[in-house]
Amino acid sequence: MSEKASSPGEADNTGNKPSLDRESIVVPAEILTQAGWAPPTNPVSPDAKDDQAPQFFASNQRKVPLSEAGYDEDPGGVGRLGVILGSVVAVLLLASGVTMYYVNKDGDTKPAAKADAATAAPSAAASPSPSQEPVPPIKDSAKVLPSVSGDFGSKAAITLPKDAPEGTFVVKELSAGNGPKVDKGNWVSVDYTAMDWQTGKEIPGSYGDENAKPQLFQAGGGSLIPALDSVVEGHKAGSRLLVVAPPAAAFGANGNSQLGIGAGDSLVFVLDIRQATAPGAVLSGEVTPPPADFPKVKDNGSKPADITPVPGAADPTELKSHVLIQGKGRKIEQGEKVLVQYTGALYKDGKKFDSSLDRGEAFTFTTGAGQVIEGWDKGITGQNIGSRVELVVPASLGYKDQASGSIPANSTLVFVVDILDAGAGGN
Repeated sequence: MSEKASSPGEADNTGNKPSLDRESIVVPAEILTQAGWAPPTNPVSPDAKDDQAPQFFASNQRKVPLSEAGYDEDPGGVGRLGVILGSVVAVLLLASGVTMYYVNKDGDTKPAAKADAATAAPSAAASPSPSQEPVPPIKDSAKVLPSVSGDFGSKAAITLPKDAPEGTFVVKELSAGNGPKVDKGNWVSVDYTAMDWQTGKEIPGSYGDENAKPQLFQAGGGSLIPALDSVVEGHKAGSRLLVVAPPAAAFGANGNSQLGIGAGDSLVFVLDIRQATAPGAVLSGEVTPPPADFPKVKDNGSKPADITPVPGAADPTELKSHVLIQGKGRKIEQGEKVLVQYTGALYKDGKKFDSSLDRGEAFTFTTGAGQVIEGWDKGITGQNIGSRVELVVPASLGYKDQASGSIPANSTLVFVVDILDAGAGGN
């Protein structure tokens, strides 16, 4: 699994590797299979790229995924070589509940497993500090604070005091929303305005640029600097927060030269919590039935949809799509990180081969980055956030002449995809 770079708060494109707080255990796939375990078959392209575009706000302490079959902030990816255990040890560890990695052999066509292979916002990474100061506790006030004007949903005007920051990590709710409360592990999209307290310079935010997108991340997932990572927890969607981040909660002693943030600078953020989405969320709304030549879809709520093929229908040669539920959000653009639930079935018989709903975890990927099969890239880009889409993907836009798990070679595939949210984001 390749090391990832950062998000508007992530790290490291310098080649320096931060220390890890636990050790990976790597077990050959054949041993795990003998023990009764099998990886999921996600719609990840066999040619998926592991390299990620750097991001502004990435944490300088990357998390190690707990499981390559499961999910953390960004679900696990292709296994990396490490200690290979014998089958007896593997079975014992599995029985004791220890999650382990599996190894993808060279040339393996499994759609592999990076349920979030996505990084959407082009930006710069920060070098990790070798001696990061501990993050101070969060308080809701301080002796000296910036003043903020403006309403939720628009760029904030931040006025910095003449006094120097006192080093307090402040998270203050400026206005309360009435949407869902953000719990740890929820996916959150956040618009933001930001400034460097020391220099008074504005840090590029998500307002004022038509190409800028909200930051999409998993609250408390450790992918962003502490100034963003978990500060949204406990607040409702629709809330505006003032965050004053001392260096330990921002870029530490190294700063971020690409953003013009100096060593030891304190940062000020105004965060607008746009949306909070539970990992197991699904869409609801008025359904427009598919045309007669499409497989029929039965909605089962939080369980995978039933997909019934049209008897005797010939395999299509081109991508077909139908919007089952029309979303009211903006259209998905190429290069965005997209949060979805999905169920996939074979076109010929409707047999399900995979569903994120079986895992209770939404799936993330970046459009146009070659991280999913071509039918997904073409079928999801341009759709509205909040839409449920049925995709009929010919083999030429799927796995072609390669078999993948329970998917035979040259298979036409059917997907029902709920587009939950989208924005800039990274691992």
